Amino acid sequence: MKSDSPDSHSSAYQRTSLKIALSLLIVWFSVSFGCGIIFREWLDANAPQVGTAPFGFWMAQQGSILCFVILLVVYAVLMNRLDAKHGYSEDENPAK
Repeated sequence: MKSDSPDSHSSAYQRTSLKIALSLLIVWFSVSFGCGIIFREWLDANAPQVGTAPFGFWMAQQGSILCFVILLVVYAVLMNRLDAKHGYSEDENPAK
């Protein structure tokens, strides 16, 4: 039987928060290391160019940074939803 104690409530929050952070770190690692280093030559040969630069080079220089910025926004949105779900939202007005 699952209890609704504050300890189980905060541990569920921490587990979900950790899952979000680790998932986004895996995506970031895959994009920056995979596209920028491992698959760079394949991307250069098989993907279209971005401007005058080959796609693999572009991903190594700019794409991984853009991916990181997008992941920051995704993290903020997911954590705001998680905070609201568990009652830690900053949008609530404090009682006066």
